[in-house]
Amino acid sequence: MDRAEINGLAFQYEVHGNGDPVLLIHPGIFADWFTPLLREPALRRRYRLVHYHRVGCGGSSRVTGPLSVAQHAAHGRALLHHLGIARAHVVGHSSSGNVALQLALDSPDVVQSLAVLEPALMSVPSVATSRAFMGEAIQRYRAGDRAGAVDTFLRGTCGPGYRAVLDRVLPDAFEQAVADADTFFQQEVPALQQWSFGPDDASRVMQPVLAVVGSRSLELDPIWGERHEQLLKWLPHVEPFVVPNATHLLEVENPSGVAEGLADFFARHSLSVLV
Repeated sequence: MDRAEINGLAFQYEVHGNGDPVLLIHPGIFADWFTPLLREPALRRRYRLVHYHRVGCGGSSRVTGPLSVAQHAAHGRALLHHLGIARAHVVGHSSSGNVALQLALDSPDVVQSLAVLEPALMSVPSVATSRAFMGEAIQRYRAGDRAGAVDTFLRGTCGPGYRAVLDRVLPDAFEQAVADADTFFQQEVPALQQWSFGPDDASRVMQPVLAVVGSRSLELDPIWGERHEQLLKWLPHVEPFVVPNATHLLEVENPSGVAEGLADFFARHSLSVLV
């Protein structure tokens, strides 16, 4: 991967393909979960894919102290500027779906369209009942069991069979997440708890939005359906897309299904037709 020094921070990044630019904001501390999409012809042959490691993840800079969702959005905008990209399609998965939404609010001129893949919206009913595993994950982390903490979190979000899929597709991804666990538990989780996004905020997102959810996510936990319906209710220009045979792993579990859905959406909202 290449390296960019921007405003005193180092970002590891890579660019693949040609066409409309697409900024891929990886989920949480899972720095390389978008890697399977970089190999998909439906995207690589038609779009310029910008994949980077967020601050605190992979080979990018570590910082101390709080790091907000808005700051992560500003980092994405700064990287696009560094690469000479004035406007792009933006894809965010899980907590980075929140980052993508914040980027659209803070810098609407930069965002051509949004694809939000199971974002971590905190205002749905099941947050209070189905996130009990988070308490266990935090306890494990505080006790020094970083691997156990990450495993508990992934079992809760992706289901008990997540590890076999992850190890087959991205053999080093779990170990990288464990290495980045401080970022998740000390910065990411508090940032999500402090982030606010309600119907008034959603009404200001005027770009076309693709709300993506995995078909198996809908079966595993009611929170994914609640979050999906909230997006469809709140956003002015939104359409649904259900990825077949996928849990929260989405682009890891079914990269071709995700790639085809994204490519079709981007084609219908090309930069050649400005919004």
